[in-house]
Amino acid sequence: MSDQRQATTKPPGSAPLLSVQDLTVEFRTDSGRLRATDGVSFDIDRGETVCIVGESGSGKTVTAETLTRLIPMPPGRIIDGSVTFDGRDLVALPKRQLREIRGNRIAHVFQNPQDALNHCYTVGWQVREAVQLHDDVGKAEAKERAITLLNQVDIPDASSHYDAYPHELSGGMKQRVAVAMALAASPDLLIADEPTTALDVTIQAQLFDVLQRLQSEFGMSILLITHDLGVVAEVADRVVVLYAGAVMERGSVYDVFESPAHPYTQALFDCVPGRGTDLGTIPGTIPDLHDVSAGCRFADRCAYARDACVTGDQPPLHDLGDGQAASCIYYGPGGDPALLQNGQAGERTDE
Repeated sequence: MSDQRQATTKPPGSAPLLSVQDLTVEFRTDSGRLRATDGVSFDIDRGETVCIVGESGSGKTVTAETLTRLIPMPPGRIIDGSVTFDGRDLVALPKRQLREIRGNRIAHVFQNPQDALNHCYTVGWQVREAVQLHDDVGKAEAKERAITLLNQVDIPDASSHYDAYPHELSGGMKQRVAVAMALAASPDLLIADEPTTALDVTIQAQLFDVLQRLQSEFGMSILLITHDLGVVAEVADRVVVLYAGAVMERGSVYDVFESPAHPYTQALFDCVPGRGTDLGTIPGTIPDLHDVSAGCRFADRCAYARDACVTGDQPPLHDLGDGQAASCIYYGPGGDPALLQNGQAGERTDE
């Protein structure tokens, strides 16, 4: 871990900006009901960055888009849980009131800027429209603010690029325009879903530098969805590890990186060049979420799995202290977490 950031300390008694509790989302499909998230819980404090990590198919994007009810309903459906933002439950909020929050106080930046931008209009027109959508100002003032936003996201010579079309910009510049549009209303929370997926490493680093600087300037919180643990180490205050729709581990970035508790978190680190011992991929695949087997979702791929891991429900998140928690029987009654740290696999009698 190159940047050992400690989690932000919130004032005693202060409520988190966003609190997600037991969020469970299902989709109706031709193959039956698919449970995309199952009891997901985490908080985001004001001004902090929380990263959700996990393999593709873990439920990261569904979680992010459910927060402001962007998932199509139907086929999607929130069957349990709450999403409390600044004291208001977004799950129960009427659509009209939700629209006042979505885009204004909570903004999204998605993976592909190609989908976020309309290629029939100049980037300046689109940023100006975002400004006017959130604030009752005239075209001249909106244009001035749009150019300021383009400058803030480090678009070079923003006044000239104001009249450029998206196809005239690189992928990195298009994503910066998407960020400028998201910041048009000075949101309290920015949700960035794999915002650098299609960009090369240098451009990725530049964009994250921009996001961190803007976070400081705007005083906003960030929820970052990513699979890149290197990025997490650099920008996160806290980490939520998702697998097959369930939280396997959560905690400060320092604790999770220095002492990963869940076998799945450990397996993710084993795939990081220069850190792991078995570089490559985790054996096996994420289970079919149409029919999740009993017990821990990771049991079939876990070197430490024993009989108790494949019965009952997903283990609860056991408190490990200092805000770190892990969903693993080894931290429950009768468990011995030292076996996980010493690399001693459990014994399965059913094989």
